Amino acid sequence: MSMKKTILNLSFLALVVLCVLLSVWGPEALTGYRDRAILNQAHTEEVEAEGEGYRYALSRNERLYILSECLNSQTLPESDLNSWTRTDAAEPEYQELNGSYAFIVNHRGPSGREITAERIYEICNVGLRTFKELGILPDTVREVEASDYDAVLYSAIDVLEPRNNLAVWKISLSGLQKNAAKGNRLIDACIDADDGKIYEFYVRTELEWNEIDPDRIMDRWSSYMGLGSPAPYESENPLAETTPYFKKYVFAGMGEENTTVTVGFYDGINELFLKISR
Repeated sequence: MSMKKTILNLSFLALVVLCVLLSVWGPEALTGYRDRAILNQAHTEEVEAEGEGYRYALSRNERLYILSECLNSQTLPESDLNSWTRTDAAEPEYQELNGSYAFIVNHRGPSGREITAERIYEICNVGLRTFKELGILPDTVREVEASDYDAVLYSAIDVLEPRNNLAVWKISLSGLQKNAAKGNRLIDACIDADDGKIYEFYVRTELEWNEIDPDRIMDRWSSYMGLGSPAPYESENPLAETTPYFKKYVFAGMGEENTTVTVGFYDGINELFLKISR
Protein backbone atom coordinates (compact mmCIF):
# COMPACT_ATOMS: atom_id res chain seq x y z
CA MET A 1 0.00 0.00 0.00
CA SER A 2 2.82 2.41 0.87
CA MET A 3 4.51 1.72 -2.49
CA LYS A 4 1.32 2.54 -4.38
CA LYS A 5 0.81 5.65 -2.31
CA THR A 6 4.37 6.75 -3.02
CA ILE A 7 3.86 6.24 -6.79
CA LEU A 8 0.61 8.22 -6.70
CA ASN A 9 2.28 11.03 -4.82
CA LEU A 10 5.17 11.12 -7.25
CA SER A 11 2.76 11.10 -10.23
CA PHE A 12 0.77 13.95 -8.74
CA LEU A 13 3.94 15.91 -8.06
CA ALA A 14 5.13 15.35 -11.65
CA LEU A 15 1.75 16.55 -12.97
CA VAL A 16 1.96 19.69 -10.85
CA VAL A 17 5.50 20.39 -12.07
CA LEU A 18 4.41 19.84 -15.68
CA CYS A 19 1.50 22.26 -15.27
CA VAL A 20 3.80 24.90 -13.79
CA LEU A 21 6.29 24.51 -16.64
CA LEU A 22 3.53 24.74 -19.25
CA SER A 23 2.08 27.86 -17.66
CA VAL A 24 5.50 29.54 -17.78
CA TRP A 25 6.97 28.23 -21.01
CA GLY A 26 3.84 27.35 -23.01
CA PRO A 27 2.59 30.85 -24.05
CA GLU A 28 6.07 31.94 -25.15
CA ALA A 29 6.56 28.74 -27.16
CA LEU A 30 3.12 29.11 -28.78
CA THR A 31 3.85 32.73 -29.71
CA GLY A 32 7.16 31.74 -31.25
CA TYR A 33 5.49 29.00 -33.25
CA ARG A 34 2.88 31.44 -34.59
CA ASP A 35 5.57 34.02 -35.43
CA ARG A 36 7.49 31.43 -37.44
CA ALA A 37 4.29 30.69 -39.36
CA ILE A 38 3.78 34.39 -40.20
CA LEU A 39 7.22 35.95 -40.51
CA ASN A 40 9.12 35.85 -43.81
CA GLN A 41 5.90 35.17 -45.72
CA ALA A 42 3.72 37.48 -47.81
CA HIS A 43 0.17 37.91 -46.57
CA THR A 44 -2.53 40.04 -48.22
CA GLU A 45 -5.62 41.62 -46.73
CA GLU A 46 -8.13 43.96 -48.38
CA VAL A 47 -8.61 47.16 -46.42
CA GLU A 48 -10.51 50.37 -47.08
CA ALA A 49 -7.90 53.11 -47.33
CA GLU A 50 -8.55 56.54 -45.87
CA GLY A 51 -10.28 58.85 -48.31
CA GLU A 52 -11.89 56.05 -50.29
CA GLY A 53 -15.31 56.39 -48.70
CA TYR A 54 -16.97 57.08 -52.02
CA ARG A 55 -16.78 53.32 -52.68
CA TYR A 56 -19.76 53.08 -50.34
CA ALA A 57 -22.48 51.57 -52.53
CA LEU A 58 -24.75 54.30 -53.86
CA SER A 59 -27.57 53.76 -56.30
CA ARG A 60 -27.54 55.73 -59.53
CA ASN A 61 -30.40 57.92 -58.27
CA GLU A 62 -28.46 58.66 -55.08
CA ARG A 63 -25.32 59.55 -57.04
CA LEU A 64 -27.35 61.85 -59.27
CA TYR A 65 -28.91 63.56 -56.24
CA ILE A 66 -25.59 64.07 -54.43
CA LEU A 67 -23.94 65.47 -57.55
CA SER A 68 -26.91 67.77 -58.18
CA GLU A 69 -26.78 69.15 -54.65
CA CYS A 70 -23.02 69.62 -54.89
CA LEU A 71 -23.28 71.45 -58.20
CA ASN A 72 -26.07 73.63 -56.82
CA SER A 73 -23.84 74.68 -53.93
CA GLN A 74 -21.27 76.10 -56.32
CA THR A 75 -20.93 78.90 -58.84
CA LEU A 76 -20.90 76.79 -61.98
CA PRO A 77 -19.18 77.35 -65.30
CA GLU A 78 -21.87 78.59 -67.63
CA SER A 79 -22.50 78.27 -71.33
CA ASP A 80 -21.35 81.08 -73.58
CA LEU A 81 -24.86 82.52 -73.70
CA ASN A 82 -25.05 82.73 -69.92
CA SER A 83 -21.59 84.26 -69.86
CA TRP A 84 -22.67 86.95 -72.30
CA THR A 85 -25.48 87.99 -69.97
CA ARG A 86 -23.12 88.45 -67.00
CA THR A 87 -22.50 92.03 -65.89
CA ASP A 88 -18.87 91.38 -64.98
CA ALA A 89 -16.08 90.18 -67.22
CA ALA A 90 -14.69 87.61 -64.82
CA GLU A 91 -14.53 84.02 -65.95
CA PRO A 92 -17.06 81.84 -64.06
CA GLU A 93 -15.47 79.03 -62.10
CA TYR A 94 -16.19 76.43 -59.45
CA GLN A 95 -15.92 77.84 -55.96
CA GLU A 96 -15.61 75.95 -52.70
CA LEU A 97 -18.49 77.20 -50.55
CA ASN A 98 -19.62 76.26 -47.06
CA GLY A 99 -22.73 74.12 -46.80
CA SER A 100 -24.04 70.59 -46.60
CA TYR A 101 -22.50 69.64 -49.96
CA ALA A 102 -19.12 70.39 -51.50
CA PHE A 103 -17.78 70.18 -55.05
CA ILE A 104 -14.02 70.46 -54.86
CA VAL A 105 -11.05 69.84 -57.12
CA ASN A 106 -9.43 66.47 -56.48
CA HIS A 107 -5.80 67.55 -56.41
CA ARG A 108 -4.57 64.01 -55.70
CA GLY A 109 -5.82 62.80 -59.08
CA PRO A 110 -7.29 59.39 -59.89
CA SER A 111 -6.66 56.78 -57.18
CA GLY A 112 -6.43 53.83 -59.54
CA ARG A 113 -10.12 53.05 -59.78
CA GLU A 114 -11.21 56.22 -61.57
CA ILE A 115 -10.83 56.97 -65.26
CA THR A 116 -7.43 58.56 -65.85
CA ALA A 117 -6.75 61.93 -67.46
CA GLU A 118 -5.25 60.11 -70.44
CA ARG A 119 -8.44 58.09 -71.06
CA ILE A 120 -11.18 60.59 -70.19
CA TYR A 121 -11.37 62.03 -73.72
CA GLU A 122 -11.73 58.56 -75.21
CA ILE A 123 -14.45 57.76 -72.65
CA CYS A 124 -16.19 61.04 -73.43
CA ASN A 125 -16.25 60.14 -77.12
CA VAL A 126 -17.73 56.75 -76.28
CA GLY A 127 -20.52 58.60 -74.47
CA LEU A 128 -21.08 60.97 -77.40
CA ARG A 129 -21.30 58.05 -79.82
CA THR A 130 -23.81 56.34 -77.52
CA PHE A 131 -25.91 59.52 -77.42
CA LYS A 132 -25.91 59.65 -81.21
CA GLU A 133 -27.04 56.02 -81.42
CA LEU A 134 -29.82 56.75 -78.92
CA GLY A 135 -30.96 59.83 -80.81
CA ILE A 136 -30.09 62.18 -77.94
CA LEU A 137 -27.56 64.04 -80.10
CA PRO A 138 -27.38 64.45 -83.88
CA ASP A 139 -24.66 62.66 -85.83
CA THR A 140 -23.08 65.99 -86.79
CA VAL A 141 -21.66 66.58 -83.30
CA ARG A 142 -17.88 66.28 -83.44
CA GLU A 143 -15.82 64.10 -81.14
CA VAL A 144 -13.55 65.77 -78.60
CA GLU A 145 -9.76 66.01 -78.87
CA ALA A 146 -7.46 66.44 -75.89
CA SER A 147 -5.73 69.40 -77.51
CA ASP A 148 -8.99 71.39 -77.61
CA TYR A 149 -10.39 70.64 -74.14
CA ASP A 150 -9.59 70.95 -70.46
CA ALA A 151 -10.41 68.10 -68.06
CA VAL A 152 -10.51 68.51 -64.28
CA LEU A 153 -11.30 65.81 -61.70
CA TYR A 154 -13.70 66.82 -58.91
CA SER A 155 -15.05 65.19 -55.77
CA ALA A 156 -18.74 65.65 -54.94
CA ILE A 157 -19.21 65.13 -51.21
CA ASP A 158 -22.10 65.06 -48.77
CA VAL A 159 -20.36 66.99 -45.98
CA LEU A 160 -22.64 65.67 -43.23
CA GLU A 161 -22.22 62.07 -44.44
CA PRO A 162 -18.78 61.98 -46.15
CA ARG A 163 -19.06 58.35 -47.21
CA ASN A 164 -21.72 59.58 -49.66
CA ASN A 165 -19.46 60.95 -52.36
CA LEU A 166 -18.41 60.38 -55.95
CA ALA A 167 -15.73 61.53 -58.37
CA VAL A 168 -16.57 63.25 -61.67
CA TRP A 169 -14.61 64.66 -64.57
CA LYS A 170 -15.54 68.10 -65.86
CA ILE A 171 -14.64 68.53 -69.54
CA SER A 172 -14.83 72.00 -71.07
CA LEU A 173 -13.84 73.49 -74.39
CA SER A 174 -10.49 75.11 -73.69
CA GLY A 175 -10.30 78.85 -73.20
CA LEU A 176 -7.74 78.85 -75.99
CA GLN A 177 -10.58 77.81 -78.33
CA LYS A 178 -12.85 80.80 -77.60
CA ASN A 179 -12.40 82.27 -81.05
CA ALA A 180 -12.64 78.90 -82.78
CA ALA A 181 -15.82 77.73 -84.49
CA LYS A 182 -18.06 76.04 -81.92
CA GLY A 183 -20.65 74.61 -84.29
CA ASN A 184 -21.45 70.96 -83.65
CA ARG A 185 -19.08 70.81 -80.69
CA LEU A 186 -19.34 69.77 -77.07
CA ILE A 187 -18.99 72.85 -74.85
CA ASP A 188 -19.20 71.28 -71.38
CA ALA A 189 -19.82 67.84 -69.92
CA CYS A 190 -19.86 66.31 -66.43
CA ILE A 191 -18.82 62.64 -66.51
CA ASP A 192 -18.80 59.95 -63.81
CA ALA A 193 -15.15 59.12 -63.09
CA ASP A 194 -16.00 55.50 -62.29
CA ASP A 195 -18.04 54.32 -65.28
CA GLY A 196 -17.96 57.21 -67.76
CA LYS A 197 -21.70 57.99 -67.69
CA ILE A 198 -22.47 61.56 -68.80
CA TYR A 199 -24.54 63.44 -66.21
CA GLU A 200 -24.67 66.85 -67.90
CA PHE A 201 -23.81 68.26 -71.30
CA TYR A 202 -23.94 71.47 -73.32
CA VAL A 203 -23.60 70.88 -77.08
CA ARG A 204 -23.82 73.17 -80.12
CA THR A 205 -25.92 71.65 -82.90
CA GLU A 206 -27.61 72.63 -86.14
CA LEU A 207 -31.04 71.90 -84.69
CA GLU A 208 -33.75 74.36 -83.70
CA TRP A 209 -35.91 73.94 -80.59
CA ASN A 210 -38.94 72.89 -82.66
CA GLU A 211 -36.85 69.99 -84.01
CA ILE A 212 -35.96 68.74 -80.53
CA ASP A 213 -38.13 66.28 -78.59
CA PRO A 214 -37.19 66.78 -74.91
CA ASP A 215 -39.42 63.88 -73.76
CA ARG A 216 -37.60 61.47 -76.06
CA ILE A 217 -34.21 62.81 -74.95
CA MET A 218 -35.15 62.43 -71.29
CA ASP A 219 -36.60 58.95 -71.77
CA ARG A 220 -33.45 57.69 -73.49
CA TRP A 221 -31.02 59.49 -71.19
CA SER A 222 -32.75 58.15 -68.05
CA SER A 223 -32.65 54.63 -69.49
CA TYR A 224 -28.95 55.07 -70.33
CA MET A 225 -28.31 56.25 -66.76
CA GLY A 226 -30.45 53.50 -65.21
CA LEU A 227 -32.67 55.96 -63.33
CA GLY A 228 -36.15 54.73 -64.10
CA SER A 229 -38.94 56.96 -65.37
CA PRO A 230 -39.20 60.57 -64.17
CA ALA A 231 -42.18 62.05 -62.38
CA PRO A 232 -43.98 65.16 -63.69
CA TYR A 233 -42.48 68.51 -62.73
CA GLU A 234 -45.47 70.29 -61.27
CA SER A 235 -44.40 73.90 -60.65
CA GLU A 236 -43.08 75.09 -64.00
CA ASN A 237 -41.60 78.56 -63.58
CA PRO A 238 -40.71 80.39 -66.83
CA LEU A 239 -38.21 82.50 -64.87
CA ALA A 240 -36.28 79.43 -63.71
CA GLU A 241 -34.05 79.53 -66.79
CA THR A 242 -32.31 82.18 -68.89
CA THR A 243 -34.03 80.72 -71.95
CA PRO A 244 -37.74 80.17 -72.64
CA TYR A 245 -36.96 76.84 -74.31
CA PHE A 246 -36.75 74.14 -71.64
CA LYS A 247 -38.59 71.30 -69.95
CA LYS A 248 -37.96 69.93 -66.46
CA TYR A 249 -38.28 66.42 -65.04
CA VAL A 250 -38.09 64.96 -61.53
CA PHE A 251 -36.31 61.78 -60.41
CA ALA A 252 -36.24 60.09 -57.02
CA GLY A 253 -33.16 61.12 -55.05
CA MET A 254 -32.25 60.18 -51.49
CA GLY A 255 -34.89 59.56 -48.85
CA GLU A 256 -37.79 61.87 -49.56
CA GLU A 257 -35.70 64.20 -51.72
CA ASN A 258 -35.82 64.47 -55.52
CA THR A 259 -33.50 65.57 -58.31
CA THR A 260 -34.61 67.95 -61.05
CA VAL A 261 -33.21 67.41 -64.54
CA THR A 262 -33.64 69.97 -67.31
CA VAL A 263 -33.53 69.63 -71.09
CA GLY A 264 -33.18 73.07 -72.67
CA PHE A 265 -32.01 75.08 -75.65
CA TYR A 266 -30.28 78.44 -76.14
CA ASP A 267 -31.65 80.04 -79.26
CA GLY A 268 -29.30 81.98 -81.50
CA ILE A 269 -26.28 79.83 -80.72
CA ASN A 270 -28.23 76.55 -81.09
CA GLU A 271 -26.96 75.08 -77.86
CA LEU A 272 -28.76 72.02 -76.54
CA PHE A 273 -28.24 71.18 -72.90
CA LEU A 274 -29.19 68.57 -70.33
CA LYS A 275 -28.35 69.49 -66.78
CA ILE A 276 -28.95 68.32 -63.22
CA SER A 277 -27.94 71.63 -61.66
CA ARG A 278 -30.03 74.77 -61.39
